[in-house]
Amino acid sequence: MLKRKIETDLERWHAAPRRTALLVTGARQIGKTYSIRHFARTHYEYVAELNFIENPELISLFSTPRDAKNLLMRLELAVDTPLVPGKTLIFFDEVQQCREIVTAIKFLVDDGRYDYALSGSLLGVELEDIRSVPVGYMSELDMHPLDFEEFCWSQNIGDNIFAVLRDHFEQRREIDAFIHRRLMDLYAKYLVVGGMPAAVDSFCADGSILGVRTIQENIKREYRRDISQYAHKADRLHIRTIYDLVPSELNNPNKRFTFAKIDKTARFQALASDFDWLVGADVAIAAYNVDEPCSPLEMSKERNLFKLFYNDVGLLTGSFLRKTAIEVLDGEPDINYGSIYENAAAQELSAQGFNLYYFNSKKLGELDFLIQDRNDNVLPIEIKSGKSYKRHHAMDNVLAESKYHLDTGYVFGPCNISQEEKILYAPIYTIGLLENH
Repeated sequence: MLKRKIETDLERWHAAPRRTALLVTGARQIGKTYSIRHFARTHYEYVAELNFIENPELISLFSTPRDAKNLLMRLELAVDTPLVPGKTLIFFDEVQQCREIVTAIKFLVDDGRYDYALSGSLLGVELEDIRSVPVGYMSELDMHPLDFEEFCWSQNIGDNIFAVLRDHFEQRREIDAFIHRRLMDLYAKYLVVGGMPAAVDSFCADGSILGVRTIQENIKREYRRDISQYAHKADRLHIRTIYDLVPSELNNPNKRFTFAKIDKTARFQALASDFDWLVGADVAIAAYNVDEPCSPLEMSKERNLFKLFYNDVGLLTGSFLRKTAIEVLDGEPDINYGSIYENAAAQELSAQGFNLYYFNSKKLGELDFLIQDRNDNVLPIEIKSGKSYKRHHAMDNVLAESKYHLDTGYVFGPCNISQEEKILYAPIYTIGLLENH
């Protein structure tokens, strides 16, 4: 099985002195259900699973608010598993189909006899009110496709390697040349395979990229079906068009979305909810333009200027010709990795809990990303895919502006670690070391 970082978070939840219900959120096909099931098998004697898509009749259990005694009596009749106090996890899956679970979960947690886990897809658009459960009753974990470190685990790279990387990154010391080459080779594979568990499993089994691409296309087909099923009828065409346009828009020089390609007559205000749907469903990642690279970034973001990325870089690379995937694997120096590198960077930063922004100024130039760390420091980031990674006029200009008070700029690319004045150069595979936990 694939080792996932969420296992540590599940252990922490289970060890808490007073357990809340646990909600695991994230896009479809990223391993939520599998991770909860695996954890449950190793930590509970009994596991009762209720899937509201496979068994829609279960929704009626929660049709009206009831007390815990009534709810548990109904649950006992609905499952085949014994419900033993202190030894049972009740797992509600595909909860986007059952809005009433929001009301019920408070009663169940208050009762205290069993533990509860919930999961589902499209929760950001279908079940947003589940987050209104009072504090103390619900804990939430965001799950993402495999990041690069998790992918390396699947390729039998041990924790010790990333411990070394973290030390070198913090100390600004060059990484051993052999390790650097090996990790750049693995990163090329990651750019093609991506982090969807089914794709990674397939690649681990036989090393076939064709099998991986088939899985990736099936996942995108599922996402499109979700749009057709869950999005408002009037918005479906626009949302699907936006999703399908992501690869071509990222290949544009400025990588920003062009609204005219969606609907020549529509204004941004009419399309804003369509973009929000994709981001809320966790199938896309947005980076918004800001007026100034200053804290707080959220205060100066411009809603109508943004870049949109797929939630998984493998889904992006899988949208291109097979020839492109081969060139990425072979490290061809003449192809443009820009959009692929940036999507991978957006995915990694998002998985680390960062909100993404970028800065574009006619006078100073454009920075690929801006993020804000736990101490509210603004970190400017440039993503470079070629040998000319030391050419970064926008970064130089922004760092030179004393009014922005930026101490360090980060350039991630095919380079090793080095520090030159205010700029840290680092390998693209280390961008996940900018942790926000």
